[in-house]
Amino acid sequence: METLNAQKFEAALRRFDEENARDPNTENGRPRELLYAERLTDWVLRLSPNASEVLRLAARSQHICRWEIPRGNYPMTRPGYLKWRADLKKFHAQRAGEILRDIGYDDDTIRRVQDLNLKKNFPADPECRMLEDALCLVFLEFQFTDLAAKTTDDKMVNALKRSWAKMTQAARAEALKLNYGERERALIQKAIE
Repeated sequence: METLNAQKFEAALRRFDEENARDPNTENGRPRELLYAERLTDWVLRLSPNASEVLRLAARSQHICRWEIPRGNYPMTRPGYLKWRADLKKFHAQRAGEILRDIGYDDDTIRRVQDLNLKKNFPADPECRMLEDALCLVFLEFQFTDLAAKTTDDKMVNALKRSWAKMTQAARAEALKLNYGERERALIQKAIE
């Protein structure tokens, strides 16, 4: 990866991680959003070892401070869920932009990271596709089992179909290599048939 300024890039990652380290929710004894940012970054790098600086910055800031806008603040309906997700994307893009501006990134770089946070031009934008692949793979590897345990098969199959439709062939191949329980593997098979 070529960076415009390695010190700026490292400072941005450090600031994103500091923000996410404040997450009061934990997973495996670590702040949940910090762990999520690391997992998402890892998947981006597994899929694209030479990922651009802006893609890496977008991955690390994708869910920045997510806990500050709880799902419970919105109606527990499909429209409520969609509004929450839309508001989160705007919030993450804004917060990432503020941090990048503080560090001294130029407006074009900030706008590009924000466009990726907002998933603008998906699926036409290859970097946006890469980020979406990584997001789907983080879900499948780390969140799918817990969600499946509290969700009916039909709802889970529909969610998997939507995720599968967004993924590239390369990401689907990676998804099929992951370790799943018997029920989860059956749900995936049903979704992709």
